Amino acid sequence: MASIRVKQLSSGKQAYLVRVRAADGQERTKQFARRRDAEHYAHLIEVDRSNGSYIDPRLGKITVGEWFDRWWPTVTTLRPSTRARDEASFRIHVLPTFGTTQLSRVDRTSLRQWVARLSDPSGGGLAPATVTKAVQVFNKTMRAATEDRLISSNPVERLPLPKIEREEMRFLTAEELWTLADTIDPRYRGFVLLAGYSGLRLGELLGLRWQRVDLLRRQVVVAETLVDLAGHVSFGPPKTKAALRTVGIPSFVVEELSRIPDGPAPQDELVFQSPDGHPVRPGLFRRRFWTPAVSTAGLCPLRIHDLRHTAVSLWIAAGANPKQVAVRAGHTSVSVVLDRYGHLYPQQELDLMEKLERPRTRQPSERISFVTRSTLVSVESCNGTLSGWLFGRYHLGDGQARRRLPQRFDDRRRERGRGQLDRRPHGVVDQART
Repeated sequence: MASIRVKQLSSGKQAYLVRVRAADGQERTKQFARRRDAEHYAHLIEVDRSNGSYIDPRLGKITVGEWFDRWWPTVTTLRPSTRARDEASFRIHVLPTFGTTQLSRVDRTSLRQWVARLSDPSGGGLAPATVTKAVQVFNKTMRAATEDRLISSNPVERLPLPKIEREEMRFLTAEELWTLADTIDPRYRGFVLLAGYSGLRLGELLGLRWQRVDLLRRQVVVAETLVDLAGHVSFGPPKTKAALRTVGIPSFVVEELSRIPDGPAPQDELVFQSPDGHPVRPGLFRRRFWTPAVSTAGLCPLRIHDLRHTAVSLWIAAGANPKQVAVRAGHTSVSVVLDRYGHLYPQQELDLMEKLERPRTRQPSERISFVTRSTLVSVESCNGTLSGWLFGRYHLGDGQARRRLPQRFDDRRRERGRGQLDRRPHGVVDQART
């Protein structure tokens, strides 16, 4: 419980100290010049304690850098590559600005100014995706501080971010793909063809082993991926559960893969290796083999990941539906395929417009109109048989308006003995007079 004590100052004036027992058992005090302010503060503390929302102000004095060093080792749910990327983003873009700032001192204004500086084109601004990633990591850091009750709220939450414009994808034609395969080092000719027709990611290609290549069934099983972090190569599971998949490959790709080993290859051996027989490091592969081959083939600029887009475009051109594409590419849902590659389905739009342009073949042979309480409804029939539901009031031959239960038009026998529908030349029945 908060208590108030009067303190005599050296100037002869009185001050009021609010004493609070913190969660760690130590006493915290705050001084006020007026008793009314001290009582108000003590009352707020008691209300927060009763609601369970009390935050010790001294806990928020830890700096952002100190909190990150304390919290980051406890994060165990990230893949090694994601962890390395997020840590580098935080240390490069967040720590220089907020590393020495207390958690409780981080405010929305300074955050917006920070985002503006990162995005400023005149100052060598970063790409919107890079800025967004830095803010996301900072947001996770401050959210963890909020969950640990170091601060009462997360100021980074819902911070306005620059809009990410999706870049146009690069697709190779089949002829360009074969040109690249003929240009690159012969040891990696199968790499180019497998990537361009199977859609495997770079890590999945470099982590592929012979035990998961079935040349008879013409398929490869994706169950492992290669990760290169700071010069250290490791192997782990694919990116998502959907990435665990079996992908069929054409016979000419199978033929090319069969030429890679000089003899019977051990089942646990990698399909694609460096010239000295070690796992391929992506950075060295790009610099020594990929970039020179792309330049010689006249296909600059071209990333290795563009072969994955090329594979998807070839599948769609061959008639693959979105579900097949999602399964083969290892995407988590069909919506991802439609969002990224929906523009590659122009034939569906053409088929739709062709069907809409077809002339009407159904001609109405009988038409009857009736008036409800407020709306004139027209019902068309084919081959002289009316079908549909009739509700509300309508005019019968006996001149009386009745409210009837819904009935089928084609059951005309119910009208016998109760009057026939008054059919005019144009099939219009007068509205009942109330």
